[in-house]
Amino acid sequence: MTATLEAARRKLRNYQPVEIPFESGMIAAAVAVVLHDGNDGIEALFIHRAVRAGDVWSGQIAFPGGRRDPGDADLLATAIRETMEEVGVDLSSAERLGVLDDLYPRTPVLPPVVVRPFVFALTSRPPIVVSSEVQDAFWVSFRALQAPGVAGTVTVDHPGIPRRAMPAYTLGNHTIWGMSERILTPLISLVS
Repeated sequence: MTATLEAARRKLRNYQPVEIPFESGMIAAAVAVVLHDGNDGIEALFIHRAVRAGDVWSGQIAFPGGRRDPGDADLLATAIRETMEEVGVDLSSAERLGVLDDLYPRTPVLPPVVVRPFVFALTSRPPIVVSSEVQDAFWVSFRALQAPGVAGTVTVDHPGIPRRAMPAYTLGNHTIWGMSERILTPLISLVS
């Protein structure tokens, strides 16, 4: 069955996300899971983060997003602002489908961040203008992510992370793993 935005609307309408209570020292962050109906059903927007010294997520595939700024009214505002800054897509009037479970890195060398994923729907692919924080942005259909051989594991060799096999999606030269995979996999299961 091909996942569609209508299916995502139905499934996310009553979804109750698990929120992680913020404690002192935690960093609040948000990402935007931007969806639209393409020729193969739902497509999601991903970014390939630029390689930058000091960025622990440097070079990874991710959803647009980042840390909450003091000027952000809430984490929804963070997701909208970060998406505009990173890929030039204005989500302020986009359809909001829901919120997914909060999550945090499972590796102690990473910052104590708690990420809240917000799901948005667009009627078409908007023009993308990548910032210096992003080397590329691209759309991937859930159908492509569910194709044989795409989901599996990869051995991660990342600074500060012990080499180990991690769940991942591999599409050509793009590997989606870590927190992005942990957002994507339950979402695909929910809406497919």
